[in-house]
Amino acid sequence: MRRALAVAALGGPATRPNPQVGCVIAAPSGTILAEGWHQRYGGPHAEVNAVNALLARPDAPPSLAGLRVFVTLEPCAHHGKTPPCAELLIRHGATEVVVATPDPNPLVGGQGIARLRAAGCAVAVGLLADEARWLNRRFLCAQLYARPWVVLKWAQSADGFLADASGAATPITTEATRRLVHRWRTEEAAILVGAGTVRADNPRLDARHWPGPAPQRVVLSGAQPLPTAARIYAHGDGAPPLLYDSATTLLSHCLADLHARGLQSVLVEGGAAVLNGFLQADSWDEIRVLTNQSLRLGAGVAAPRLPAEAQPFERTRIGPDAIAYYRRSTSRTAAR
Repeated sequence: MRRALAVAALGGPATRPNPQVGCVIAAPSGTILAEGWHQRYGGPHAEVNAVNALLARPDAPPSLAGLRVFVTLEPCAHHGKTPPCAELLIRHGATEVVVATPDPNPLVGGQGIARLRAAGCAVAVGLLADEARWLNRRFLCAQLYARPWVVLKWAQSADGFLADASGAATPITTEATRRLVHRWRTEEAAILVGAGTVRADNPRLDARHWPGPAPQRVVLSGAQPLPTAARIYAHGDGAPPLLYDSATTLLSHCLADLHARGLQSVLVEGGAAVLNGFLQADSWDEIRVLTNQSLRLGAGVAAPRLPAEAQPFERTRIGPDAIAYYRRSTSRTAAR
């Protein structure tokens, strides 16, 4: 199953809004015979690619009987852009399938597992379930909670400031770390800032420093119109920005509208006011903090305080920049 999760991740953002799914077919001894993953939205599912890889072997077995099929998400049981994968496995004689986690999509919702069992296939569910849920946290959050997965991100000096005392844009991190942030942008469906960031920094909010899709730009615009020359209006690398009047729109309503538009995740890169607004509303799932440990500003715009529920789960470093990743310590996130 760990190998199935590893190949599932190869699909990356190309699969959205579909989940990332991997499938491994193994001999009774545990030897991997074939593997496949969902490579792009609208393309063949992981099970299809794994079965095709198995059949392409010169020593291909006559069927899946006696082999073990590991799949990171419940095989689908409905006709969508592709035929149902549960029927594919049944047609090829599968006798044992191990599923990491059920699919909460109402079109699946246990039906894939039920069909396999009704056909006489032994199905085990739950192997590495937490890892599988984390891989598809964006998809699962949209399915279970009807809102996007929210990632807060900020860069701060070693003494905890987002900007100097003038409030002007202050370069905090190194170029290498900024490339990492652009990679993060390709991984999320949308990127959100406030009007203050648009006016002060005039950002592009694109992913030009990393290959991949540009996120949908979202601005909490406030009551005053944004500058017409703002670079967020350059549409060559993405759709026109979505503007929400933050004076009248609650964050919950904004997130509900993004969900209705099919946007499963949002990276919040706003200034202190926007970030603190999300924290105060308890509207966050992950937090990523980049700290330049060689830079001290002495005074300025204070970085947000981490909430008590923020649990560190990974730390990395790029030159002087320390990168800390947080998620909730409660079961709310784990359930997603």
